[in-house]
Amino acid sequence: MPASIFNGAISFGLVSVPITVLSATEDHSVRFWRIHTADNGLVRNRYWCEAGDREVTFEEIGRGYELPGGRVIPVTDEELRALPLTTTRAIELIAFIPAAAVDPLRIGPGYYLQPHGLI
Repeated sequence: MPASIFNGAISFGLVSVPITVLSATEDHSVRFWRIHTADNGLVRNRYWCEAGDREVTFEEIGRGYELPGGRVIPVTDEELRALPLTTTRAIELIAFIPAAAVDPLRIGPGYYLQPHGLI
C-alpha cells in the first residue's frame, strides 16, 4: 500500500471533498553508500587543496576554467554575471508534437487522488 503524500481538500464551490494524494509510481533504483572496505565505515567527501596540502572549507572554494595546457584560470561570480548572454531567460521552441505521443508519466511523477479515509 503506497504511503500518503498529502492530505487536504478539493473545493468545488460550496462542496469540499477531503482527499489523500498517493504516488502512482515507485522508484526502484538501487543506491549505494561509499564505505571503507576494511571496517565498513561510511566515506564522506572532504575538500582538499592539492597546492596547499590541507583541507579547505566550502567557503574557500571558487570556480576555475582549465586551459588545454593544464593551466587553471579563476572565474568569479561577477565575471559570470557580466557575460553578455542573449538567451538568459528565453527558451526557443522548435516544434510541437501531438499530445497523444507523450506518456503522462514521462512528464513527471504521477499521483492518484483518493477520497480521504478509504486507505
